[in-house]
Amino acid sequence: VGMTTASFVVALSTFLATGSIWKALGWTVLTLIVSQVGYFLFVVQLIYRAGRKTHM
Repeated sequence: VGMTTASFVVALSTFLATGSIWKALGWTVLTLIVSQVGYFLFVVQLIYRAGRKTHM
């Protein structure tokens, strides 16, 4: 729900600022990619830290 809402807010605000649906779509896709990469790195960090704690 949060990612969908954030994407909608980015799309709407970009569209209202530029008046271009294509720029809004581009920025929304970029936001989704950055969010997914950040989420992936966060999960990798959690797994890495959990692995280090079990080996000590």
